[in-house]
Amino acid sequence: MKGRFAPSPSGRMHLGNLFSALLAWLSARHEGGALVLRIEDLDPDRCKPEYAHRLMEDLRWLGLDWDEGGEDPACWQSNRGHLYEAAFEKLKCKNLVYPCFCTRHQRLSEAPHGPDTSPSCPCAALTPEEVALRTLTRPPNWKVKVPQKAVSFPDGLQGVYSENLALDCGDFPIRRWDGAWAYQLAVVVDDAAMGITEVVRGRDLLSSTPRQLWLYEALGLTPPARFCHVPLLVAPDGRRLAKRDADLDMGALRQRFRPEALLGILAHLAGQQPTPAPVSATELAQTFDWSKVPRTDIPVSADLLPRE
Repeated sequence: MKGRFAPSPSGRMHLGNLFSALLAWLSARHEGGALVLRIEDLDPDRCKPEYAHRLMEDLRWLGLDWDEGGEDPACWQSNRGHLYEAAFEKLKCKNLVYPCFCTRHQRLSEAPHGPDTSPSCPCAALTPEEVALRTLTRPPNWKVKVPQKAVSFPDGLQGVYSENLALDCGDFPIRRWDGAWAYQLAVVVDDAAMGITEVVRGRDLLSSTPRQLWLYEALGLTPPARFCHVPLLVAPDGRRLAKRDADLDMGALRQRFRPEALLGILAHLAGQQPTPAPVSATELAQTFDWSKVPRTDIPVSADLLPRE
């Protein structure tokens, strides 16, 4: 068994990031498996090395370790472009990618399933001559062509999830006009190359899994055997916790709590303890039970995070 925690170093980790990190760590350690810490720094404008190093220090403070990755440059996505390039060329040879010249406004207006997908992108029908002409004035993004195919998988927490790629998802980008690689391609290449057998991540990424499973198949790669999409931590009004919630980032949390106290709160939210009593990560790993983890998003009230 080999799990992973794959954060994006675009700021200080917050309570929601910690929740996913803890569950990934507990699952791997409870099973006696290995854990990879992969740094997903694909966006050069938002991701900073200092954020990544602070992230690692925060994890160590909590008692969450890893077996591969971390400071190892080979596990930073910014250093793995040659692998994504090879996968891109493989898809290109299979005639599964095409250049897209749509503006962001066009993508937003034409894609009912979100800004990154379009079931009927007009660029898919461009002739080579039209592509050459448009490239003179606008560098294209690159999209992958999905088939009319239903993809289902049994999620460890959310149950069976299914999508028709063409109808529910649509063609989606795998490379930006400036050469930056898209998450969907990079995560597939990396999880396969690193031998990941279990993916634990937020429930907001559940709908990404069918398109990723199809990419595994198209690239001839072996997908992880198990996916567990964990609930999100939300404010009492239902708003998702984010890095902009500075009072819930690790900088503020470390000033207010000891590691065991913060882990006790997270363990309680994850259904592993009846109360938020202080506990160590090692103690939690011994009794970790996926069946106790909630399936739906979890409100975090102010009284659960008292100021000491």
